[in-house]
Amino acid sequence: MRFDLSVESGEWLALIGPSGAGKSTLLDLAAGFLTPKAGRVLIAGIDMTRLSPAERPLSMLFQENNLFPQLSAFRNVALGITPKLRVDRAQRALVEAALASVGLEGFGDRRPAEMSGGERQRVALARAFLRERPLILLDEPFAALGPALRRDMLELLAGLRRRDGGAPATIFMVTHHPEDAASHADRVAYLEAGEIAAIGPAGAMLSGAGDPRVSHYLGLARQNV
Repeated sequence: MRFDLSVESGEWLALIGPSGAGKSTLLDLAAGFLTPKAGRVLIAGIDMTRLSPAERPLSMLFQENNLFPQLSAFRNVALGITPKLRVDRAQRALVEAALASVGLEGFGDRRPAEMSGGERQRVALARAFLRERPLILLDEPFAALGPALRRDMLELLAGLRRRDGGAPATIFMVTHHPEDAASHADRVAYLEAGEIAAIGPAGAMLSGAGDPRVSHYLGLARQNV
């Protein structure tokens, strides 16, 4: 796999492409779970290539296993600001506000097994935004949800990333649902055979009028009769 990609600060970039094209691999390289054999990973102009995931200014949401099953929703969110089991009054207020911001006020004592899939992902979102990292990587965290709930979660993500009137977080999202990219992404990158085959504005990329490989992937290629 060979990747060459730049993402602007505050941009929402969606990655699409067939299974095995390298979408999750690219996210893992950005996050630090994989180390490239050559080349560099720069975040805000700083070389992060040899740094661990914990040392990088980002949060990552996965499709599953975002939460620790033995911990309550409150404790899972609190991990975003402290690894300690005890939190002070100010930290408690921050965690409770984060849960409220994703519509889970009063859910703090519940464990993941006592919550629905959408509620668990809301807890993961609350923790990610409580960490206040400028870069958020999404590896299909809402893929297992139904269309309506997935749409609601994306709307929630869009609102949270622009919190407090500051600069929006940068979103780097892998998705197998082009409609998710169409409604929120600024640009779309199409991956095929371990490289970025095409990239451009979301509307143009998803219209089927551009690269024929993208059109074929989207099922928009003309059929010979």
